Amino acid sequence: MLVRTFGSAVHGVNAITITVEVNVGQGLGYFLAGLADNAIKESQLRIETALKQNGLDMPRRKVVVNMAPADIRKEGSAYDLTIAIGLLAASEQIPMDELDAWVIMGELGLDGRILPVRGALPIAIQAQREGFRGLILPEENAREAAMVKDLEVYGIGHLNELLAFLRKEKTLEPVRTDPRADFAAVRDRWDVDFRDVQGQENIKRAMEIAAAGGHNIILIGPPGAGKTMLAKRLPTIMPPLSLQEALETTKIHSVAGKLGVRASLVAQRPFRAPHHTISDVALVGGGNHPQPGEISLAHNGVLFLDELPEFKRTVLEVMRQPLEERRVTISRARFTVDYPASFMLVASMNPCPCGFYNHPEKECVCGPGVVNRYLSRISGPLLDRIDIHIEVTPVSFDELTARQRVAETSSAIRERVLAAREVQVQRYAHLDSVYCNAMLPGNRIQDWCAVTEGGMQLLKTAMQRLNLSARAYDRILKVSRTIADLAGSARIEPEHLAEAIHYRSLDRENWGA
Repeated sequence: MLVRTFGSAVHGVNAITITVEVNVGQGLGYFLAGLADNAIKESQLRIETALKQNGLDMPRRKVVVNMAPADIRKEGSAYDLTIAIGLLAASEQIPMDELDAWVIMGELGLDGRILPVRGALPIAIQAQREGFRGLILPEENAREAAMVKDLEVYGIGHLNELLAFLRKEKTLEPVRTDPRADFAAVRDRWDVDFRDVQGQENIKRAMEIAAAGGHNIILIGPPGAGKTMLAKRLPTIMPPLSLQEALETTKIHSVAGKLGVRASLVAQRPFRAPHHTISDVALVGGGNHPQPGEISLAHNGVLFLDELPEFKRTVLEVMRQPLEERRVTISRARFTVDYPASFMLVASMNPCPCGFYNHPEKECVCGPGVVNRYLSRISGPLLDRIDIHIEVTPVSFDELTARQRVAETSSAIRERVLAAREVQVQRYAHLDSVYCNAMLPGNRIQDWCAVTEGGMQLLKTAMQRLNLSARAYDRILKVSRTIADLAGSARIEPEHLAEAIHYRSLDRENWGA
């Protein structure tokens, strides 16, 4: 007898429906077709043991399992349950009616337990799009999949539970969630706040500008000056995720298996801080079984690279294209995968190997030329893509102990950021995929970043003295536009330009001399 069940394959951050055809006929043997990997080929052992442990029979005739479309590679153990149900239906141990209404996914334990899978959200979205009645998957993934409307989602913990449901011996209640309520409940709940930061008012100002315009920023300062503390608080002043952004972010984390059990929407902007020993594949994604990298996991959030010069040069260079295009393309001989990568880059570094170059109190012990060699570990093209360079100086004892002065909270700073972002959203409403000043394409900068005659002369002087590149010129104009938006100014005034030029510390001709 020939039976069809349905599963799903995750490709990038989307899913493709897989038809699993199971035929039990005359002869002997178990044959698997359809470009399956070793994990799927090993499913025969898991399925046979699970069936025997639960009083069911593995067909002792010729079994042919075909996974269509046959030209798409299928990977992982998530098809165990799909194949097992097909085998039981083809051997007439369970009814086969209504199987075509369900997408069924799950890994089988040897005792019949159903173990969690990756990519439940994109699988649910594709099932709903193709008109399936519902989705049956492990109970740990049910809340994640139940965020999709007009789709019945059943979380199953054991094979016997599913068999009773298909035989109509047991009624199951579909899992129901309220994504909007879950989203609203936690999106503004943070464990850190800018009020914890004493002093550093100029750095807070730079972080506010970065959040308001979506600009990349690098913090340069000695050890213990507060670079990491400031970076961790940046997401708290960024605009809250919209529901669409939350859905995009959740899909990526679902595919990567980072959501955890019984998870719902990712409601807060991601903050990813990989160690400097990371490989280029782990950063941008890829591998034999392609997975999103750290830059995609930071989509719609912050990627923090601490001690930037300590990263391998090849790792840093692979970020250059994603920083411009806000997506990464993984190309292999047989497939191409696109992952979103629209993130804010926040980097930090010591000014020199000893960490005390330009320190107001401690003396740098690095030899001649060492500071320049240390900085040269970061390529000029990468530094050009970082809009704001700001020096972080140590907090004085008086500032550190001034408990009577209450620092400004993240919520107060966020109000100004939101006001500036609203101006930008309205300004770029007619442009596709442009929501903030940092996203403004180069051919439209002159349309929205008009400079007064006095400002143009100031910018010309800065370009000549600092020997800035054309890309740095664009970055200064974008940062100036953000500063003007925060000030409520329709035009970019000379004072806005002067502040933006000030945030190009590493372009100063005496840096590291």
